Amino acid sequence: MSIFEGLSGKLQNTINKFRGKGRVTEKDVKEMMREIKLALLEADVNFKVVKDFINKISQRAVGQDVLESLTPGQQVIKIVHEELIDLMGRVPAKVTFSSKPPTVYMMVGLQGSGKTTTSGKLANLLRKQGKSPLLVACDVYRPAAVKQLQVVGNQLNVPVFALEGNTDPIHIAKKAIEHAASKLHDLVIIDTAGRLHINEELMDELENIKNAVRPQEILLVIDSMTGQDAVNVADSFNQKLGVDGLILTKLDGDTRGGAALSVKAVTGKPIKFAATGEKLSDIEPFFPDRMASRILGMGDVLSLIEKAQEAFDEKKALELEKKLRTQQFTFDDFLDQMQQVKKMGPLNQVLGMIPGMNAKALSNIEVDEKKLGHVEAIIKSMTAKERNDPGIINGSRRKRIAAGSGTTIQEVNSLLKQFEEMKKMMKMMSNMGKRGGKGLGKFRMPF
Repeated sequence: MSIFEGLSGKLQNTINKFRGKGRVTEKDVKEMMREIKLALLEADVNFKVVKDFINKISQRAVGQDVLESLTPGQQVIKIVHEELIDLMGRVPAKVTFSSKPPTVYMMVGLQGSGKTTTSGKLANLLRKQGKSPLLVACDVYRPAAVKQLQVVGNQLNVPVFALEGNTDPIHIAKKAIEHAASKLHDLVIIDTAGRLHINEELMDELENIKNAVRPQEILLVIDSMTGQDAVNVADSFNQKLGVDGLILTKLDGDTRGGAALSVKAVTGKPIKFAATGEKLSDIEPFFPDRMASRILGMGDVLSLIEKAQEAFDEKKALELEKKLRTQQFTFDDFLDQMQQVKKMGPLNQVLGMIPGMNAKALSNIEVDEKKLGHVEAIIKSMTAKERNDPGIINGSRRKRIAAGSGTTIQEVNSLLKQFEEMKKMMKMMSNMGKRGGKGLGKFRMPF
């Protein structure tokens, strides 16, 4: 499921009708606006936000310089793209750091929004940027909330501050900041309590913590799957506490995406991060321009490159290229490539960043992650000799490999056949290179 799949598909269909048009009338623009309006309302985007959005595009799109330009279809698409970026925040909003450490972030939100996990994800992300984070367990009401944060902290190897048996969150928060200063943590992330709905008692407590620790930023965690409710929640929290930024969770779910498109316009507060999956590394800074491109099916090449750079080892990539050229590519290399691609995240999300990959096409592609697991198991059941020289794998060896990997002989045969075909294809490509073609260039294995 790619981000905003339903909305993406509808907007892309509408836009594709316009793409190559050499002549666009005011009537065409009206028709397009009607379709975009319906798509946004269906995606649960706030009605007032939709109305303003459509008005802005209409005013710009029916101008003379657009309708009479050489590529009016492209011009209208460009306007839709620009207004979509504007809707989510023209410039990416970064978190700020205090000039006198430690920097304190207070995480707030309703119960079930993913606050505790997101606190861990944020600590992990900012640690990669050189920070030394401390997680603080201030949710003293929900059973096992402290334990949950400790489990997350253990998985990430990030220390967690908790005062067992103490039920005063303000005292815990103050003590945590003293502890952080003594242990030289320059970042404190406070996981506060949530409720199933907004109430006075919760807001008073959060306000008291805010006054006691004076956080650098209050970050509101919102579940994007709750649609319109998410916008109302954001508005209430902002009015009561004054929020500095928003973090959208569950953006990978079967979401209509309305929250992400409405929340900045309604609250005036920037979306700073988007959490897109289950893994503790699945959080990324929110870039309005990249998200707009993804929604309109223009891809997101920058994010794709960044993910690849994080996952791929440059030295390994150069070694691989040499192996491909000299026909020395083995099953070990194949396994290595596959594991590096898996590090980039769920495959259908990665595919969704490729320009031209529209949501409709992606919804029909079943990226079977289980199948990749089978491939991995089969390769790991081979001996070093077999991986290096698959030609020696006879009938009895195939039987042993299938039994060892919990797969069938047919699956083993199929993998061996695909591997041979792939090597043939590489040979052809490198021969083309020798004959003056472009050859492999910066060729990367898909898995």
